[in-house]
Amino acid sequence: MIRRPSGPPPHGADFLRSQADTLPACDFLETITLNGQRQYILAVIEHATRRIRVLGTTAKWVAQAIKNLVMDLDDAGCRARFLLRDRDGKSPALMDEILAEAGIKTVLTGIRMPRMNSILERWVQSCRDLLDRCLVWNEHHLRHALREHERFYNQHRAHQALDQAAPLRSVPDPITDPRRIINLNVRRRDRLGGVLHEDSHAA
Repeated sequence: MIRRPSGPPPHGADFLRSQADTLPACDFLETITLNGQRQYILAVIEHATRRIRVLGTTAKWVAQAIKNLVMDLDDAGCRARFLLRDRDGKSPALMDEILAEAGIKTVLTGIRMPRMNSILERWVQSCRDLLDRCLVWNEHHLRHALREHERFYNQHRAHQALDQAAPLRSVPDPITDPRRIINLNVRRRDRLGGVLHEDSHAA
């Protein structure tokens, strides 16, 4: 006999937290370059680590990009069981078939409910802010800007959900020596013409 869990079903936020280790999410982002090309950006984020992966910038390669993602997640030891995405028509049915063959179930968000995919939507907003502040000439330039943003997000940007660590960088040891604090030397490195800033202690 199968026992059903007692009580109401988990709230959306509780479900996301309980499944964080097995739940990446994906979304398409649309932009137009200065030469008039419409580009579709496919990105995936891991809920547990907040690591972002920009998979590409057109809609023709989606099937291959998803196959590469499945292999990449497997190599990274990510035991994904679900993939969260919205109901956008740009997501082909073949994408869900590839995921199903890998044992990953596609979970669709509600209609016009971006908060159901809030972690990725926050990254999408940060990416839109970046693209709004850059003059992106063509697809090649767009890919360069996305690589820089992905690297910045994964290796430098502090995340509150990770206690100020980055997805691919742990929190540095605190400076306790008063002499080092007094003579603190912080250097700033600008990326993408000053749109992104990286601050770090000088060696």
